[in-house]
Parts: sequence; C-alpha cells; structure tokens
Amino acid sequence: MILELSAAVSLFHSLADASRLSILRRLSQGEARVRDLTDELGLAQSTVSEHVACLRDCGLLVARAEGRQNFYAVATPEVIDLLETAEQLLAATGYQVDLCATYGRDAR
Repeated sequence: MILELSAAVSLFHSLADASRLSILRRLSQGEARVRDLTDELGLAQSTVSEHVACLRDCGLLVARAEGRQNFYAVATPEVIDLLETAEQLLAATGYQVDLCATYGRDAR
C-alpha cells in the first residue's frame, strides 16, 4: 500500500509543473519535435528539452526517431484520460483548489 501511494505521489509530482502540463496537453493533439513545442508553447528550447526528458523518464512520453529528429508523443491514452478527468474535477469543484491557501495560485 505504501509503495502504491509512493508511485502515485511521484506521478502527480511529475505533473506538477505548468510547462510539463502544457507539453502534455499539446502532445495530446499529436506528436511533435522539441522545436515544434518550443515554437508553439513559447518556451525556451532548454526548458522544453528538460521537461520532455523528465516526462520521458517518467514513462509518460515516448520518442520516435526519424533521421536526426525525435518526435515525441504521449505514451498511453491513460495520460490523456487523467488530464481530461482532472479538468472535469476542476470544473466540478469550481476550481476551488486554485484558492487553497496551501496549494493555490497565491501560495506559489
């Protein structure tokens, strides 16, 4: 039981970054290169590369090599399901978590 909770904590920690969530949201629409993500999300190349590596190490992204380029995609549909469910939960609660004194936007 503790091990299962530890893995869940690690999963949610891997998602606890706006840049990583933006990358996952974009990749839910289809694969992309780091360059594509940099251009579309307005993030620095080093930032995108760092977060893509993190998400890939966590097993949330996969890479497909084509020549000298890597195309990244969401590893499983469950990742997209989780993000969509989180958005539904936020809507159902009126986004109250954003007002939370411990984890909300003012606490950051």
